[in-house]
Formats: sequence, structure tokens, C-alpha cells
Amino acid sequence: MSIVKGQGALRPTGRAAALLASTILASAAPGLAHAATAAAAATGVSTTIGEIVVTAEKRAENVQAVPMSIQVMDSRTLTKLNVVNFEDYTKFLPSVTFLTYAPNQTTVYIRGVSDGGNAIHSGPQPVVGMYLDEQPITTIDGNLDVHVYDMARIEVLEGPQGTLYGASSEAGTIRLITNQPNPAHFAAGWDLTGDYVDHGNAGYIAEGFVNVPITNNVAVRLVGFAERDPGYIDNVYGQRTYATTGNTINNAAFVKKNINTDTQYGGRIALRWDVNENWSITPMVMAQHLNAPGVPSFEPSVGDLKVNRFAPDEWKDDWVQAALTIQGKIHDFTLTYSGGYFNRRVNSISDYTDYSVAYDAYYGSGAYWVDNNNNPLLNPQEIIYGRDRYEKESNELRIASPDNWRFRFVAGVFQERQTHWIIQDYIMPGFSTFYSVTGWPQTIWLTDQNRIDRDEAAYVDANFDITPQLTLSGGVRYYHYRNSLFGFYGYSANYSSHTGEVNCIAGLSFRNAPCVDLDKPDATASGEVHRVNLQYKFNPDALVYFQYATGFRPGGINRSGVFPPYGAETLTSYEVGWKTSWLDRSLIFNGALYDEEWSNFQFSFLGPNSLTIIANAPSARIYGAETTVDWRVTPQFTLSGSANYNHAVLTGNFCGTDQATGQFIPTCPDSAAEAVHGQPLPYVPKFKGNLTGRYTFPFMGWDAHAQASVVYQTMTYPALRTGDWQVLGTMPGYATVDFAVGADRGPFSWELYVKNAFDERGEANRNTPCTTSVCAPAYPALNDPAATYVLPIRPLTVGLRIGEKF
Repeated sequence: MSIVKGQGALRPTGRAAALLASTILASAAPGLAHAATAAAAATGVSTTIGEIVVTAEKRAENVQAVPMSIQVMDSRTLTKLNVVNFEDYTKFLPSVTFLTYAPNQTTVYIRGVSDGGNAIHSGPQPVVGMYLDEQPITTIDGNLDVHVYDMARIEVLEGPQGTLYGASSEAGTIRLITNQPNPAHFAAGWDLTGDYVDHGNAGYIAEGFVNVPITNNVAVRLVGFAERDPGYIDNVYGQRTYATTGNTINNAAFVKKNINTDTQYGGRIALRWDVNENWSITPMVMAQHLNAPGVPSFEPSVGDLKVNRFAPDEWKDDWVQAALTIQGKIHDFTLTYSGGYFNRRVNSISDYTDYSVAYDAYYGSGAYWVDNNNNPLLNPQEIIYGRDRYEKESNELRIASPDNWRFRFVAGVFQERQTHWIIQDYIMPGFSTFYSVTGWPQTIWLTDQNRIDRDEAAYVDANFDITPQLTLSGGVRYYHYRNSLFGFYGYSANYSSHTGEVNCIAGLSFRNAPCVDLDKPDATASGEVHRVNLQYKFNPDALVYFQYATGFRPGGINRSGVFPPYGAETLTSYEVGWKTSWLDRSLIFNGALYDEEWSNFQFSFLGPNSLTIIANAPSARIYGAETTVDWRVTPQFTLSGSANYNHAVLTGNFCGTDQATGQFIPTCPDSAAEAVHGQPLPYVPKFKGNLTGRYTFPFMGWDAHAQASVVYQTMTYPALRTGDWQVLGTMPGYATVDFAVGADRGPFSWELYVKNAFDERGEANRNTPCTTSVCAPAYPALNDPAATYVLPIRPLTVGLRIGEKF
């Protein structure tokens, strides 16, 4: 049900039926329960829901026995919901929201722990960790969109996960668990998908895997895929006029339909060697390539799914993850070593015309953008060439006691080092060599920096069965971090007397930068995070728990010279939850209530010259409720759904910074605050939920099925600061509906699906290229509409998938 908040009233929209269906189903629960019991008795077929095993606590357990909130999508669920990428699975995870600019440029939030920052390379670390099997793959400015195929499951661990997963798991952790090599038998499969996006073009996905036993204790598993994502954004004809010269340019050379048609391919290879009955060694390598031209956003002022771009846009992203896991027994104890090496290379081109037109109109900057004859450029258009090189290496060694001991524990040590070499080259074709950054002709601004984030930790997590029903557990993690940022950012000395080469530090150099003007002391600190959990099992099918947990995010360095480092932040969570099974385990009903205090959280925003500044905002409070229901109503009909309610607001005024001194303003009246206490945190819907119904039936010798899913979320804010979202506008709530029909016979399967069947234009992001006060307003006299970009969810998509498993 889509509910729009009006003037003093709640007004249901035309899509109200979706969520209303869940209310009707809930009210009909007693009757359906009776029907389920009667159907099972009549047919003799069990309606019991199968067990799902997770490794959230770094030991294998039934998810219903783990006293924490976990959202799990196993391989069958991923297939049923036609999940192939990040957007596909997160829409069915109500506690997960995100900010995104393009594929592989996504910041993830869990349970409303969101500052809405711009995820820049020099900004804070993420608040949500992402793991591929045992290895962390979290990156500074955007989580990876790992292609989802041949996955055993996806686990979302909610709330602070700092004791077991560390700094970047402050709000939670997303774990992608792949299917492992199996020496016991040969297996293989393939899937082909063709799809078409309304308003766009066609795409395809080709996927396959093979599991080959080499000997009775060695096997290799190979997985590969190739994908073409349909485009649906059109670059249409437009003009812009520069205020200083009066010259008008157009984008006729770049007009094109479906400019965001992406292609990607990749695969993985894993080997398993069971050395003996106690020890195994599993190396794995996974790699992906993405070529994403164009932009996935549109400008409402230009038209639905339409933009004006005046230069090429492109994002080429290649990454490889190598991992080694060794596991074995020492007497009764399990010893696990996990090591990983991650390498990522991104080359990008971005049209920055919006910036140059707006700054010329707002400040008259065009007078300073001159050619070698000192005449103002007729077309002072900017293009950003980016080159990012990431490396991450991590090592973890842990020991676990037997699962059947009354006192059980997992203890380990962890080390991680990640580097990021950053080049952002802002080129203005024809720009004066005299005013260009030294050694970089036509470059008006250059960022050439190296960032290193280091993390070491030791942890222990233990459980003690006070009685067969009552268990006390807890954990502590001691950590030390040291983060540095070194290199150059800014203009040439001939162009600016404040930023760049005028601040060169004698005797220091970095790669091809003209000099070093950024060499601040490392941000370093030590501390600890904790977890205490008390659970009570009424019987094997019902437990309740209380959990207290803390998490943290390391501090870091502001590259702007006058702004001091930003400090570490903490998240403290109090949670009460339950896990229950009913009706002979045909109905699973889980849920949690939580209250979180987010202290001194790191907030990144654009300051002078649209340079990102990070400040510690006061604090925020988040309380909410979440629930998950899986119900096999009859042997043929299943219902599953989940929902999350979040109340996430500032608890103090954010007063901003003194732009002259760089000092943060600690207190201010509401009238002077940049964000007032009570302001909702950005990208956090008050409510997000989903419901899926699936019916199976025989059809001409096939095992057929029909399925419908609805996903709904309320409106969100695209920024924390009041002035920003007042200019940008808010992102409306929306509901989407998916349908699927298909069948299986032996090893063969086919499915016809429709995603976003009613072509809802939901918004995943709303942003502007530079400071909102400059770039967002329209300049009609300059043919310049409001440069506000909306990244939509994918429009109506129709697809057909066929496959075979053998």
C-alpha cells in the first residue's frame, strides 16, 4: 500500500492494494492455518519449511537457533526472485537501504544508520561491511556489485557486528557465500536470460558452472558469466550558454538513446583439497569487468529518463579477489586461517559541464578560465578523468571450540591494510598552460593522492549454557587503526593563492604530482567494542533474546588544510528479538525491536569550491521494529514477507563549520543550524516491506509455478542539511510489483518474469553535481535547467530465462 502524507491526512494512492493484501492475509491467519493443517493431512505431504544453515557467528548453525537478527536468502530464494545483482536482492531486504550513483558506486546502510554522505574517495569508511565468503571486500567509496550466480546464500547480519567483523561493520554486515567445490560428485549447469526494458533496449545474461572432482579428495569449481544490461536513459539535444562570453554550446555530437547500456563479464575458480579427514585447503579467485558508459540518472527538468550531457561519460571497473582458506582440527578445536588479496582498477570519464556553466553564472568564474592568449574560453567545459587503484590484503586466524560444549568460544586475530591511489584530473580543453597545474597541461584542478587504511584487532566471542534453556553470550574486540592521506590536491600557484601549489611542502614529492601539499599526521587510535546477549529457549521452536552491542567507525583526515581531522564515531544498540516456528514448522515468525544511539557520527558535505569536508555531527537516535514471516500455507502455496519500521533522527543541531577557520561550530540556535534536531536521517524510509506469494502445480508433465511479489517503501530525504533537501526535493515513496511463471522438468527449467510491472518510477538517489546552492538552481537565460539528477529504479522489465542442471 502506498501512503502519501498530505496536509493533515493520510491519502492512499492507487497502488494501495499491494500492502492491503498483507493486512487481509494477516487477518485471515486463523482460517489459513486451519486450511494448511487440513491440506497437509489430506495429501499426506508435509508443509515443513526446510532448515537454513548460516555461519554468521563463524560456526555453522541453524538460522533459527542464532540469537540475532539475520536476513537470509538461500540459493532457492535467489533463483525464485530472479536475483542477479545488488539492487535485485536489497529490495527484498527491508532493513537495507543505499545511496548510489552508478554500478559499483553504492554506499549501503542498515537499520537507518545513514549520514547520506557523498561516498567520496577521501571520505569516511563505510558503516556496512561486505564479505565474499571469508574475505572483506568493502571499499572506501562504493561497495562492489558482485554478480549473483551459483551462490549458496546471502546473509545480512543486522545491528553492530563489530566484535566479529570489525570497523566497517558498525551497522551490520552483508555476506555473499558461494557454492564450494565438492569432490563427491560431478555437477554442472547453465542459464540463458533475455530481457527487455520499457523505454529502453534489450539485454542478455549467459551463466554457467561446472564442478569437477579430480580425485576422491580434490575438486575444482568453475563459474562464468557475461551480461548486457539494457539501457533506458536518453541523451537528448540541449544547449548551454556561458554567462561571461555569451557563447552557446550544444551536445548534438553526443545525442544518443539508451546511453546507460552496460556490459560486464567475470567468473571464479575455486579448488578444494581435503588433505585428510581433518584438514582442507580452499584457494579461490574471482574477477569481474564492468564497462558502464553514459549515466544511469535522468534530469526531471529535461524529461522523463532524459538528460543533457555534453561530453562522454564512462566507468570501466576491473577487480580481482584472491583468497585462501585453510581449516582443520587440532584435537577438539577447529582452526581456520583466511587470507585475501583484492585489486581493483577503475578508469572513468565524467562530463562536468553542469559545474562550469553554474559557477560561471553564479560567480562569474568564466573570466578566469582563459586560453594561452589570456582570452576567456568560449567553451570552458570541464571533463573529469579519474584513475583509481585499490589494493587490499587481509589475514585472519581463529580457533573455535566444539559446538556441543556447554561453554563455547571463537577467538581470533585480524589484520587488514588497504590502499587507494586516487587521480582526479579536471581538464578544461584549451585552458591556459600558464594557469594549468604544473606538468598537467589543460588541468585546472588535480587530485593525486595515496590513502592507506590499516586495521589490526583481536577478538573473542563466547557462549555459556546457564541451563538447557538459558544461554549467556558475549564478545569483545580490541582494535587499533591508523589511517593516512598523502599527496596533492588543488590548483596551480598561478591560478590560486589559497589551494594547491602555493602550499607545496619543501622536500616532498608524490608520483607525477607537481608537489605535495597534503601530509597531515596519521589518524590513529585504539579501543574496544562489546556484545552481550541473553537468550531463552522455550522449546526447540521458540526463543527470545536481548542483546547489547557496540560498533565503531575509525576517524580520518580532512584533505583541506584548514579543517582538522574528524574523530571516530560509535553506535550503541539495544535489541529484543524472537525466533519462532509454528504449525509443525510450516510457519516461521521472527522479529526484533531495537534502539540505537549513534554518537558523533561522521558527516561529509561539500564546502568551498565543492570540496568535501567531513565533520562529526552531534548524534542521532534510531529506533524501530522488523519482522520476517515465511509460511507454507499448503504444500503448493507459500507466503513470505518482511518489513521494517525506522525512526531515525538527529538528536542535536548540526551547526556546520566556520569556513574561515575550519573549526566546527558546537552549538547554535535552530534558526542558524544547517540541520535541526529531529531532522530525519537521509535515505531512510519510515517503512519498507515486501510480500511474495508462490503457487506450484503440475502442468502437462512439468512442475509449474506462478509467483507475485510486491515491495513498498515510504518517502526519503536525499540529504541531511535542510538547505540541500529543500533545493533537491524529497524522494517519494513507491511500490513495485513483480510477476513470474515457469516450470521444471528433470534437469530443464524455464521462467518468464516481469519486474516493476506497472513501471513505477521509484528513486534510488537524487543529487546535484556540485554545491546545491550553485548547481541545483535553473539559469533560464543560459538555457540551463535545474541540474538535479534522479537515479531511478529499473523501469518495467520483461525477461525469459531457460536453464539446465545436470
